[in-house]
Amino acid sequence: MKFSLIVPMYNEAPIIEATAKTYQESLAARFADYELIFVDDGSSDDCAARVEALALPGVRVIRYTPNQGKGNAVRTGMLAAAGDIRMFLDADVAYGTDVIRRTAELFAARPEADLVIGSRPLHPEGYAGYTPIRKLASRTYIKVLNVAGGLRLSDSQCGCKAYRGPAAEAIFSRTETKGFAFDFETILWAQKLGFGIAELPVKIVNHRESKVNVLRDSLRMLAELRRIKARVKKG
Repeated sequence: MKFSLIVPMYNEAPIIEATAKTYQESLAARFADYELIFVDDGSSDDCAARVEALALPGVRVIRYTPNQGKGNAVRTGMLAAAGDIRMFLDADVAYGTDVIRRTAELFAARPEADLVIGSRPLHPEGYAGYTPIRKLASRTYIKVLNVAGGLRLSDSQCGCKAYRGPAAEAIFSRTETKGFAFDFETILWAQKLGFGIAELPVKIVNHRESKVNVLRDSLRMLAELRRIKARVKKG
């Protein structure tokens, strides 16, 4: 089995070398066949060059300009990957590295699952380290978007998702959303195409300030979600 890990990055120079070493060491310790793909989403810093200079085994960088959004970076990596399992995680290693092992084990235990989606609400410590206000805001944000999207997942916006190779190719070859709303589009396509979804309890182990503005981004996401639903329905 080949395991692919995709890491979208945008101006991550201060942390990206440590990230590359951490992820590569974790993959090398667990898989005989793996690849670690960093997708530089039009960064204005030298994060791509820093990863390349490390010359780590199994690691490569894909670059493009201009900046287009996380959704485009993840799609680019997923379609460039060759893994039987293709996972994406953020550059801040928010969920640690043990989640990689747990994801592979869940796929092995659940042959009917084509997607594995991380869930903070399902983990007893999923929101450990969050301030009460940030926890409430995060859960409200997810709930509102799930209701609007007609989804029953507990954490559709979790930045920890993995796909079997055929599912990744079928889904990401159809997606068009370039921004943060891409998560919804991938899930809606997965449902439309009949792929099985499993949820994996996860917790944040490395915190950094969220880039999401709950009010502004909720309104933006709701508008984008309407367009996504219409596009997927049209198929």
